[in-house]
Amino acid sequence: MEETLEFAERTHHGKPQLPLALRLIRNTGVKTRHLVQPIEKTLHHPGLAERNRIYELESKKRTPPVIEQALTNAGLTAHDIDAIIYVSCTGFLMPSLTAWLINHMGFRSDTRQIPIAQLGCAAGAAAVNRAHDFCLAHPRTNVLIVSCELCSLCYQPTDDNTGALLSDGLFGDAVAAAVVRGTGGTGIHLDHNASHLIPHTEDWISYAVRDTGFHFQLDRRVPGTMEPLAPVLRTFAHNHHHNAGNLDFYIIHAGGPRILDDLATFLDVDRKAFRHSWATLTEHGNIASAVVLDAARRLYEEDTPAPEATGLIAGFGPGITAEMTLGHWETHTT
Repeated sequence: MEETLEFAERTHHGKPQLPLALRLIRNTGVKTRHLVQPIEKTLHHPGLAERNRIYELESKKRTPPVIEQALTNAGLTAHDIDAIIYVSCTGFLMPSLTAWLINHMGFRSDTRQIPIAQLGCAAGAAAVNRAHDFCLAHPRTNVLIVSCELCSLCYQPTDDNTGALLSDGLFGDAVAAAVVRGTGGTGIHLDHNASHLIPHTEDWISYAVRDTGFHFQLDRRVPGTMEPLAPVLRTFAHNHHHNAGNLDFYIIHAGGPRILDDLATFLDVDRKAFRHSWATLTEHGNIASAVVLDAARRLYEEDTPAPEATGLIAGFGPGITAEMTLGHWETHTT
């Protein structure tokens, strides 16, 4: 946080919007972040081609060990995976990184490839939902989810509006992976999933694609989106005989402190119920699609939930889109 504020003051010294931006950055609650490059290099813009080269280099370097750990956690090998869902909104590769992973990590050549590139922060929860759908459609199969979000490669030195400066102090870089098993294993059993788009909000979170790359655009109304989305979550849970305000665990996208505070208020749950998401925000910042996977990791590492404990996974992103999952804790011996 201290480094972020220092660099912001130095880089944008004298600009009238700076004091407000610094106050907003302080209020994010983000204490530390991880960047794929030293911050001095991050602040330099070498051009879109070079940034995308770095994205390809770093994604190929950093995803394999994370994937290996996820497979080990699931008790599976690369050969057991039937589909790979790769989510990222911070770089572009064609073919998708899924092709490289199949060729270099021992996945079968008939592994399905499902890249998701344009759902932004909602993509982590969307990937969980699409993995759930795949396993329902193809029983006893296994799906690997990989998230690679190198948000710092989208930093634009010339963007100095308040929203851009806030984003510069909020987003972090991360790589995450998880396995959704079609059968067996221990963890969150996925029961139901749904999507919801708030009409006519597609320009509230967006990229302006220019010669210099992706320019993140954030409407000032975005922090208030939990008010219309909380009833959607309540209805989703109610339709499946649950109370969204009385679940045992919550894995919520940590877009920022107001998102978490407002959702807790509107669902009438204790702020501490979102402790895993708060921890992700504090230690890593907003890591886009990787948030829900990191928050889920924290649930797994905490005291094991009671059998049949019920919970909600929810991610929010461009659209404005919400991706929702209801599940319960389940333990299998095989």
